[in-house]
Amino acid sequence: MSNNARFDLKQMKAFMAVAESLHFKRAADSLFITQPALSRLIKGLEEELGAELLVRTTRQVALTESGRLFLQECRQALRHIDRAVYLARSAAAGDIGHISVAYNDFAINGVLPSILEQFKELHPDVTVELVYMPSQDQYKAIKDSLIDIGFLLGPLTIPGIETHRIALEKMVVILPARHPLAKHKHIKVEQLKEERFIFGAESGWSLFREQTFHLCHANGFSPNIIQEATTSIGIFGLVAANMGVSIYSECAFKIKREGVAIVPLNSKNATIETIAAWSQDYENPTARLFKKLLRELAPQGHL
Repeated sequence: MSNNARFDLKQMKAFMAVAESLHFKRAADSLFITQPALSRLIKGLEEELGAELLVRTTRQVALTESGRLFLQECRQALRHIDRAVYLARSAAAGDIGHISVAYNDFAINGVLPSILEQFKELHPDVTVELVYMPSQDQYKAIKDSLIDIGFLLGPLTIPGIETHRIALEKMVVILPARHPLAKHKHIKVEQLKEERFIFGAESGWSLFREQTFHLCHANGFSPNIIQEATTSIGIFGLVAANMGVSIYSECAFKIKREGVAIVPLNSKNATIETIAAWSQDYENPTARLFKKLLRELAPQGHL
């Protein structure tokens, strides 16, 4: 007897049908095959196993001890097979799996947490890997398929990368709470001409720095940068320490920090666009579901 018996799922199901009904005709009818065909399947299975599974008489069918044990294992094996089919189909549909999402400071302090919460409610079996990454670094990561979706500063036009606007937020001024402008309802950009500025460092904030420079230059001055920080927390901390002022997205209102005042900028051009971006050449099924949610949440281009 070989330890490497070879039989197929059809033979297993044929045996289980007979073993559970203990009646060849009923089993054959349930399988939509003839009794002779069913008998051949069982005989072939027994020959392959080298064990008698069923005792047949003219009046009844009974399981041997080998048959009883084999039936238990067949039931367990079919449960595993059914689960394997379910997992494979779920993975193909994107209902289970893994997705890597990169984000910048504005996204994680703005719209992204709400998006992630809703996605996890819809697809609880999906693992979401979050990676902090400056906007300018996300381009290559998307092209190289290192991340599935990036949340970054827009607009963006790069061949092979598709984008969808998620939010269009107004710019605000972050000021020390004791600053003379802190109690204003709005601040004009030109009112910041003589201020000392806290900026995000070039290494992680180059795109936003460029946008802020352009805004200041359009209003007749270059910002006097006296300090830089690598993170939003650092920017807020330096402002709270009365080191200077900063320009940020209106998602700043969601950041709790004592000693800081947040005042909107009064300028039509003072906006920050957050986009979701992904490669046109690579897509896993889970990412497809994530993009579907993004389009549903922001059908007009922003939440």
